[in-house]
Formats: sequence, structure tokens, C-alpha cells
Amino acid sequence: MSPRHATRKQTLTAPPPPPAPPSPAPGAVVTAADAGPVAPAWGWKTPGAGRAAHVEQTIEYQGTTVQVCGLYPFVAGGGSPALGVPIGRHLLWGEVVCLDPLLWADAGLVTNPGMFLLGQPGTGKTALAHRLITGMAAFGTRTLILGDTKPDYTRHVEALGGQVIRVGRGLDRINPLDAGPLGQAWDRLPAEQAAALRWEVRGRRLSLLLALASLVRGSRIGNAEEVILGRAVDLLADRHRGRPAPTVPDVLHMIESGPDELRAAARAPSPQAYATRVDELVPTLALLTEGSLAGVFDGPTSTSIDLDAPAVSVDISRVGAAGDTLLSAALLCTWAYGFGVVDAAAALADVHLAPRRHHLAVMDELWRALRGAPGLVEHADALTRLNRAKGIASLMVTHSLADLDALPTEEDRAKARGFVDRSAILICAGLPPRELDRVHQIAPLTVPERALVASWSAPDSWQPGARHPGRGKYLIKTGGRLGIPVQMTLRPREADLYDSDQAIRR
Repeated sequence: MSPRHATRKQTLTAPPPPPAPPSPAPGAVVTAADAGPVAPAWGWKTPGAGRAAHVEQTIEYQGTTVQVCGLYPFVAGGGSPALGVPIGRHLLWGEVVCLDPLLWADAGLVTNPGMFLLGQPGTGKTALAHRLITGMAAFGTRTLILGDTKPDYTRHVEALGGQVIRVGRGLDRINPLDAGPLGQAWDRLPAEQAAALRWEVRGRRLSLLLALASLVRGSRIGNAEEVILGRAVDLLADRHRGRPAPTVPDVLHMIESGPDELRAAARAPSPQAYATRVDELVPTLALLTEGSLAGVFDGPTSTSIDLDAPAVSVDISRVGAAGDTLLSAALLCTWAYGFGVVDAAAALADVHLAPRRHHLAVMDELWRALRGAPGLVEHADALTRLNRAKGIASLMVTHSLADLDALPTEEDRAKARGFVDRSAILICAGLPPRELDRVHQIAPLTVPERALVASWSAPDSWQPGARHPGRGKYLIKTGGRLGIPVQMTLRPREADLYDSDQAIRR
């Protein structure tokens, strides 16, 4: 055998293993030194001893405990509920975070299905609303966008096969006195439920009419004027039974004509005394039909809400361009009409005349509807109070609690803060420290939670194109529990469909 072959043969021969240590005596204490040499993690560094130069990373699999418990039983409980729409991953552990206010309320995780979303512009508040709309539609929940002011939701609703109602001069109209499906439901209900529903419709009509009158006047409606308006609504309801709903011009004509029933309600012994009673009310109602609001709320509702649509958006962007007064009026009308639809669906379902439906009401730009005149918060509060029995969840969106502090009176500001108190789920996007101080007074935040949310509030550099640190990051707070920090990542189709910044891009 040549020397070259002999050398190769010696190289392939593995050295003998280290001698085994002697067996310890019974009862003796064994130390690490007595156990003999221990192989390194990658093997002995000798030829043929199996040393690995590189250890590849193992493949990681993820599954539910039901699927993998037999393969790997050493599992730990999740830190967030796996109920609802997957909105992202936990920022600390990476697990999937799900959210659905209706499912959470049904499971007893929260006391009511109300959500309040706060965050600076550009942090992704609207994107989170879009994700919830898409996911909850898959669960059978129908979404009502009650006043799309920009519009941000029109393309999305159309992509879902939903209904878009465009309100404005020369476009669709909303009749504030239109009961919508509620007015059609009482003919199908038993006598007792029908009577209760008529009183509900009467209250909604009067409440909305008072809100609109307060809005255009800039002050509250007096007690005597409220009595006159209520009696006028009652008279018109009797005259229009079995006919289309009365309109604001019908109310104005009724009050101007001054029939005996109205004079009796006004406690006016003569036509002259009655004219004095309605001296300010008549021009106020005339502003709803002849002033800046003309052509929007002074006729029958042109397009009814489709109860079977997966989503409905009431686009009031054309109205918003005319000023805050008209925008506030439009928002109040769409809220009243939308919640009337939900009440009608619930009333019919209670007597088994219609399937049980679940709804998500999205109220974006909430603060713009409430600052128009004193007392509007009270009317909005009456409309938006949650009722789990009706199967409705609400999502209120605003930039800051300071928006609610800009309301006209302290009474209004206190009631507006009640919107946050009444929402079992508070979601904070990027907020500065001064805003977190306000939030802490309503929903206590720990020091790490406040530091985390504040870190999302502003970019740390002036580099063009840098990603905002708070983009798509949210802290979900429910009751006294620790918040759930989550990062949402959009799919390419979602990023295009949910984009609300297209107007500022070149």
C-alpha cells in the first residue's frame, strides 16, 4: 500500500472513545468531575467524531391546542381571547389577537358591545375600523356607516357588495321624520308591541326635530315650543297613517296654520296669543327648509336602507363641504335613521317575523356632530345608548378627548365623556402624554402602558418616507385588565382598499 493510501486510511479511523469512569460505590455522592468528560454541544472536535460545523434552525409550527396537544402537550394559555376578527399579533408574544365586541359580550368578556377608538391622525384608526368591518361581515354582522364625511368607506362598502347612499343637494335626501322600517314594522306586530313601537317612533321624531331646530337656532328650544312641536307631530302622524311619512315642511305648515288642537296645546286663548307663542319657532323651522339646509332634509327619503346589505354607507361628504352646521344636521339624521333600522329589525325578530340580525354602527368624526349647538349631546346620547338585546355594537372614532372638551357647555362635556365610560372596549392608537393623562382619568393605564402608547405618537426622525412608529399599533383596554398591545399588518388588497390618504399623494 502506498504512503498516500496509508495516510488516508489513518485519517478515516476514529479515535477510541474516552475511557468510561469507574462505577461509583453505593451511596457515594457523584460530582461533575467523577462523571467523566462531557461532549460539547456540537460534538467532539476530532476526525470522525460527528462534530457539526453548523446547526440549522428548526422549523417552527403553529397550531391550536386542539390540533397539536397530542404532538406537544407542553402548551401555555393565550394572553388574549381568540374570539372574533384577527386584527394582528401581540407586540410582546406574537400570538394572534382577535376582536369582536358582540362575541366578547356574548362570552361575558365585556359588559357591553361598545367600542371607543382614540388616536392621532395617520396612526391607522380608520384602517382598524375597516378590518373589523371586513371580518365581522364574514361572521354575518351587517355594518352601518352612519355618516361618512370624507368619504373613507365608500370603496370598501362597494367592494363588499353593500349599499352606498349619497346625501347632499341634488343627491339623496333624508327625511328626519321618516320612521323607515320602524314605520313599516308596526303593521306586522301584535297590538301591544305595535302601540309601544308607535310611541318609540313618536319619541324619535320629536327628539330629532328638536335637535335640528336647536342646531339652526344655536340655542335650546323652549318648553312651550317643545309642547307645540310634539302636538304637531302627533297630528301629522294621525293624518299620515297608511301614507308616506310627514316631512319638515308639513310640520311648518301645520304650525303656521294653527289648528285648534295646536292652540289648545300652546295654551293660547286667541290666534294672536298663539302667533306670539310660535313667533320664534316658525322661522327656526323655515331655516330647515329654506336656509342653508334646503334640499337635504325638506323632502321624503329618496333611498331606504337595505336591511339585507352586508354593509351600508351614508356618504355625507358633499354635505360636509357646506360647513359644520349642515354636517352636524346630516350626522344626527343619519344616526337617527340608522338606529331606527336596527330597532325595526330587532322588533320584528322578537316576534319571529324576521331573522335575528346583528349590526355594527360606525360613527366616525363623532365630535363634529356634537359641537354644533348646546344640547345636541343629549339627543345623540338618547340615540346611541347601547342595547345588547337589539344585537348592535357601536364603534365611535375621534382624535382626542379634547375634541369633546370643545363642546358648548359643561353639561354637554360631561355627557360626552359618558360615551367613553359606557364603552366597554377602549382602543388607543398613538397618543401624546398630555392626552394619555385625560384617558387615564377614565380608563386607568399603567406606567408601562402609557409609555408604550406615547412612544407611538411621533416619528423619531425627519427622514422622508420613514414609517410612523404608531402606524397600525393599538392598545386594547377592557375594564381593569392589562391592555393588549397589537400590531396590525394589512394585506396588499387591504392596503389599497382601506387607504384614506390617496388625496394627498401625487
